[in-house]
Amino acid sequence: MAKTSAEKRHAQSEVRRLHNKAIKSTCRTYAKQFVEAVQAKDQKLAEEKYRQLQKELDSARSKGVLKRNAVSRKKSRMMNLYNATFGAAK
Repeated sequence: MAKTSAEKRHAQSEVRRLHNKAIKSTCRTYAKQFVEAVQAKDQKLAEEKYRQLQKELDSARSKGVLKRNAVSRKKSRMMNLYNATFGAAK
């Protein structure tokens, strides 16, 4: 028996939901690693983790998983945490 358009649409939305969930999970993982590096006072590791986080957030933004302001807010908060811990000077 043929699938209805509603069933097809539901299947598509389920695939997209799982895809978006994986991308968001990756972003959260990088954010957690960055925060742990900052709390451990490891400046070099924190910089590396921030670059990875920034790349992942920008990728999620370009794919439409996260909204522009949400990505900007997350990056800003992470950089504020970094600057508060290590000072603005590099």
